[in-house]
Amino acid sequence: MKLCTKCSTRKACLKRPKTGDPLCKECFFEAFEEEIHWTITTFKLFNPGEYVAIAASGGKDSTVLAHVIKLLNDRYGYGIRLVLLSIDEGITGYRDDSLETVKRNEHQYNIPLKILSYKDLYGWTMDKIVAAIGKRSNCTFCGVFRRQALDRGAMQLGVTKMVTGHNADDIAETVIMNILRGDIARLRRCTSIVTGSDGLIPRSKPFKYTYEKEIVMYAHFKKLDYFSTECIYSPNAYRGHARAYIKNLELQDPLAILNIIYSGECMDVRDDVRLPSKRTCKRCGYISSQEVCKACVMLEGLNKGIPRLGIGKTSKVNKKIENLKISSDRRIKGGDELKNVNIANDSNDKANKCTNNDNQASDTCKNKIKSSLLKETTLDW
Repeated sequence: MKLCTKCSTRKACLKRPKTGDPLCKECFFEAFEEEIHWTITTFKLFNPGEYVAIAASGGKDSTVLAHVIKLLNDRYGYGIRLVLLSIDEGITGYRDDSLETVKRNEHQYNIPLKILSYKDLYGWTMDKIVAAIGKRSNCTFCGVFRRQALDRGAMQLGVTKMVTGHNADDIAETVIMNILRGDIARLRRCTSIVTGSDGLIPRSKPFKYTYEKEIVMYAHFKKLDYFSTECIYSPNAYRGHARAYIKNLELQDPLAILNIIYSGECMDVRDDVRLPSKRTCKRCGYISSQEVCKACVMLEGLNKGIPRLGIGKTSKVNKKIENLKISSDRRIKGGDELKNVNIANDSNDKANKCTNNDNQASDTCKNKIKSSLLKETTLDW
């Protein structure tokens, strides 16, 4: 076994995925933690006295995030207060088990925990949503509801900032997805390390430059308590195609992930290509680019038995709703017009009948007059 390339004293027990350097556990832990500290301080993610929520799912990313943020806060004196915020989507056999992990983390890290559920917020669980819509596009519903649920939970807690466990792999996948979808305006947001400056509680991504493989290795060698089962509904997600593509690139070049992120950051986006301006939803008051936010549109579709109404861009969905109203109005109007046409036809039939009767009467009268005239003419002869 080779010696660690950093300390040159201990035997290397792993090869760091990002650089390929053989490292011992202790040097890997130090490199991993210092990289996160560098990201936090370079981008000024925290200020002393802030109350920060950690979006916790019980998975490897959020568990390692909670562990490292707690450790660095104690080591470097960030001066921040921490709280775990979890969302219960209502996925039997997955989320209920992962939440048990989060509850254990609460005591392991001595960080308070708050849990919000889709059932309480929206009246629906993901199990019921999938039963209504099927496994296709279910991640769209979950993503929209989860983002809003996290914001609502953060507001209830009164936190000043929120951190999420999005890692470098996640961000690279999002860059690829936005390019494939032609959604260039979202490139700026998906590569930003801090988002939510448009009236929402700011979110930051301390793992922006941290590889998923390194997070797994850190959790493994630290023997952290985390939930490793994949969501039962995620295998059909569109993101899976981007993930497979990036994993293949990583096999050829470990730096491909960072290069994709840098490309997304440096891509020149014209000033006229931008996200719609934000306003508040007229129904729930949540920040939205439309009069009615995406979550409310989706809930309307679910509650009215047309769940696919909420799929696609909100502007297009609003057109669908408007078209449905127009079609309904046309059907009603069309029924009235048909009724009027039938009435008019009946009236015409009656009028024609009367006219025919009148014509028959007139012909009879003419024949009588003609007969009388013939008689008179004969008499004259």
